[in-house]
Amino acid sequence: MIESKSILVIVALLINLNVWAWSPTGNHISTPWANKVDPGNPLPEYPRPILERPNWLNLNGLWEYAIISEKETEPSNYDGKILVPFAVESSLSGVGKTVGKENNLWYRREFAIPSAWKGKNVILNFGAVDYKAEIFLNDIKVAEHVGGYVPFSVDITPYLVPGKQKLVVKVWDPTDAGFQAIGKQRANPGGIWYSPVTGIWQTVWIEPVSSNHVKDIYTVADIDNGTLTVDISLASPDKGSVIEIIVFEGDKQVALVKTSQEFPAVLHIPDARLWDTENPFLYDLQINLYENGKKVDSVKSYAAMRKISTRRDESGIVRMQLNNRDLFQLGLLDQGYWPDGLYTAPTDEALLFDVKKTKEWGFNMIRKHMKVEPARWYAYCDREGVLVWQDMPRISGGPKWVTNRWFDESPWTPSPEAEDNYYHEWKEIMDFCRHYPSVVVWTPFNEAWGQFKTKEISDWTKTNDPSRLVNSASGGNHVPGAGDILDVHNYPEPKLNFYDGNIVTVLGEYGGLGLPLEGHLWQTDKNWGYVKYENTDELTDEYVKLIEEFIPLVKRGYSAGVYTQTTDVEIEVNGIMTYDRRVVKMDEKRLYDANRRLLDSINQNK
Repeated sequence: MIESKSILVIVALLINLNVWAWSPTGNHISTPWANKVDPGNPLPEYPRPILERPNWLNLNGLWEYAIISEKETEPSNYDGKILVPFAVESSLSGVGKTVGKENNLWYRREFAIPSAWKGKNVILNFGAVDYKAEIFLNDIKVAEHVGGYVPFSVDITPYLVPGKQKLVVKVWDPTDAGFQAIGKQRANPGGIWYSPVTGIWQTVWIEPVSSNHVKDIYTVADIDNGTLTVDISLASPDKGSVIEIIVFEGDKQVALVKTSQEFPAVLHIPDARLWDTENPFLYDLQINLYENGKKVDSVKSYAAMRKISTRRDESGIVRMQLNNRDLFQLGLLDQGYWPDGLYTAPTDEALLFDVKKTKEWGFNMIRKHMKVEPARWYAYCDREGVLVWQDMPRISGGPKWVTNRWFDESPWTPSPEAEDNYYHEWKEIMDFCRHYPSVVVWTPFNEAWGQFKTKEISDWTKTNDPSRLVNSASGGNHVPGAGDILDVHNYPEPKLNFYDGNIVTVLGEYGGLGLPLEGHLWQTDKNWGYVKYENTDELTDEYVKLIEEFIPLVKRGYSAGVYTQTTDVEIEVNGIMTYDRRVVKMDEKRLYDANRRLLDSINQNK
């Protein structure tokens, strides 16, 4: 029997460890992974698999937070605890409050630098903070970042003090009252618009490095010539620095090159194994940095030998190709929302779950709609063999939607400030996502939402990354000569009502078949779907019917199709799964078999 004194000691330890300072908030549904969230160590996995170091310290966990007027300075007293990296509006944050354009969200925590890092520089990394973040270390402003979707880092070495370090983050996010990229977020969600996301929503971590170290790595495969180009960026480029790149096929070393930072390395990959959706083979990379013969940095990465392109087939139809072979891309529209974490999956297992289900159902592609995911999500698509079409999240302003129209030019003129911000954020998103070979299509606009200067932006997107295709405006708001793809939307059934014989034609959205399931709804009434059905059999029957209608349209000109959608999202009930991921609403075998019939019918008619 435990003595009362021992119980008091245990209670005191638990309180000191903040174990009882957090619990999910709100009364909405939750996923099966919500109860697996460890407030002492949430999302413990290394967050950047494309450039991985062995030594690092995760700063996720319970921080102090405060919501105060934007006119005020750092608060002396904070409101309570928030679980980072879950947005303040989410259940898993433990807060569940909105912020608004008139307020700032403040975070504060302390941390210590491990003694083993003595003599090293320390890099502070943020996976993503929505929207404008100001970073203070020991009461000194050390960084500022604008844009809610991509990582940013700062070398905090000059600002460290003996003992504990005080880290403060100030966030301002006007959501749809501003001009930034917001995707589906709205201050007043409803219909196809969802809850806002404010603040830190991806992992925060620190890692030790030498003063000169690898900052970035970018690979481009050339399967026609059997080469892999590796471009390395260093923190402090020095003419004496030597970069060593080693390529492994499993445990076997297949290529090695040494170069200076001035020149990208070109490695010959003998008998290259190609990455595709059926066999997503990845080469492992080891990158070592030497100065005066001494190794000062070493990181792990990976790369894939794959090519995305187009060609005109024997019937005169322009088709998408993967590795110089026609490949019909059958995908899901994926919003990337979670009922408990909003933008943030509760666990890494949950993050992988949607990707694996997509593949299990017979799809080979995901259109990442109006959102950018954490790096680990793209790495999972790389490893599972799922192609990704990456949207630019809609900027606030402009028409809500205009679909399936031809324009001489775009239907909206943003302010100069909004236009500059669009270029800034889209460039950052592309620079982040281009690391991942699964990403094969860039989509700058959707259904005229904030669409402007379509030809100019499509050309600029292609110039920034010529190795991928550009889907200039998903939804058929097509400016002749813009991009590589004409994209049509039609609900619920597939139709080929627009066509451009000079470029690829795709059905970028269709379906939207709805089935509300009691006990798995964000709210009990006023749920929405393009069409609603009564049960799994009816829903599956209609899905199979749509696929059978799609097959002849593919033979006539479609090169891809995107079904809406992976899961229900808030009041939308047109997912294959419920929002809480607890129920698959279709017969999974019939779903897979229908998808395979479509894909096989195209393979047989190449």
